[in-house]
Amino acid sequence: MLAVTAPRTDTLRATFPYCTEGRRVTCVVDGDTFWLSGERIRIADIDTPELSPPRCEAERLKGEAAKRRLRELLNAGPFSLVAGWRDEDQHGRKLRTVTRDGRSIGDTMIDEGLARRWNGKRRSWCG
Repeated sequence: MLAVTAPRTDTLRATFPYCTEGRRVTCVVDGDTFWLSGERIRIADIDTPELSPPRCEAERLKGEAAKRRLRELLNAGPFSLVAGWRDEDQHGRKLRTVTRDGRSIGDTMIDEGLARRWNGKRRSWCG
């Protein structure tokens, strides 16, 4: 479990649809990336299966499930974004741990088998 210092109260709230083509403001891209108020955010403490493109059918299926679950979790109520040791990744995404009531929602996704702890490198979700 990643130790984060979460705010005492969760103050962020939004309605997250899935992202589509065109301008992205607040939406879910995949199981570990979303947009909030025009800012692209990569969840720092997890890795989920790739969807663009998936490397196998098993990765696609698990990736779609992770995407659905992230949307559910983000839409479930107020949350907080906690910065870590790096502000952005090499793609310009803000690296943040998403917490609710002081617990990482990444931990929830790991517990449900939809994500792995991020260890600094991608690993295959295929066989």
